[in-house]
Amino acid sequence: MPYLTGHHGNPSSTHRFGRLARAAVDTAREQVAELVHAHPSQVVFTSGGTEANNFAIKGVVADRGPGSIAIGATEHPSVENSAAALKKNGWRISTLAVDRQGRLRENTLEQALALSPVLVSVMMANNETGTIQNIAAISQVVRTGGALMHTDAVQAAGKIEVDFIASGVHLMSLSAHKLNGPKGVGALVVDKTVDLPPLQHGGGQEKNRRSGTENVAGIAGFGMAASLAKAQLADYGARTGNLRNRLESGLRAIGGIKIFAAEAARLPNTVCFGMPDIDGETLLLNLDRSGFAISSGSACASGNPEPSPILLAMGVEPTLARSSIRVSLASGNTEEDIDLFIAALSTQRGQLRRMAGRAVG
Repeated sequence: MPYLTGHHGNPSSTHRFGRLARAAVDTAREQVAELVHAHPSQVVFTSGGTEANNFAIKGVVADRGPGSIAIGATEHPSVENSAAALKKNGWRISTLAVDRQGRLRENTLEQALALSPVLVSVMMANNETGTIQNIAAISQVVRTGGALMHTDAVQAAGKIEVDFIASGVHLMSLSAHKLNGPKGVGALVVDKTVDLPPLQHGGGQEKNRRSGTENVAGIAGFGMAASLAKAQLADYGARTGNLRNRLESGLRAIGGIKIFAAEAARLPNTVCFGMPDIDGETLLLNLDRSGFAISSGSACASGNPEPSPILLAMGVEPTLARSSIRVSLASGNTEEDIDLFIAALSTQRGQLRRMAGRAVG
């Protein structure tokens, strides 16, 4: 708040107002680096996870001729569409297949590495199902194959332990708002061995990697959010994990509900489920009127009536995928919230079934 209301200095200025702003940015860089066990010099601030993903993928290939890259089949649209943009310029894109739990299939990496890709991008934790990939093991295979490794850790950071060094990746994307920070600010963590030319040119900010006057207030908020998330990580995981278990027990008690990726290691706060006889968007709107803020898949794809591409890649039938609902739990939620949600869901499901029956009749 001080950087929105009183400290308006440009961090590139040398006067004391600028030095105050620079100190805030430097502190935040240290806080974000500490959250993911990186060095502050490796943190490049961006406008969010989408820019970080674009920067990682397009930056790596910026000074190279068309070649090959590989991405997971269940990536965020910012990764998928960045790859699609490269394809228009002659790049070959390999898609890494996943199993029915959303985990990378065996041998899919080896097949992609046979094409000698420049970069492999696999998200650490899925934004719809919560499925966690074994990034350290994947990175080891990728490095052995001679490629650079990028992971979108936007959904993971602040929810599970994330270690940039131990993960073995060269590039890692982060976003502030996924760990209760401001919207519109993120970061790309870059290994010192990676030559990453800037996509945005200008005054040479962020050590000449991302020009433009820094969003000081957003960056300061990101830093504090990262610091709080690190301090509360163990408690967050235990608390939301217990709530998730309670929620899933309630879903099973209702019956006829499919919990996606239930057999995979998942984020402690994420539950994605579907009901084959219910339209997910209609159910979402009815539950919203009852006071429950949930989503149908990724918020970044909100309003798209098509089935979730992530669920389709996992082999889920289109009708069931179209009914998907994602519930994201927070540390402020309670057991009472879960019980009220289950009751409302059961009521809404019954009403929608009866309406469908009358429409058919």
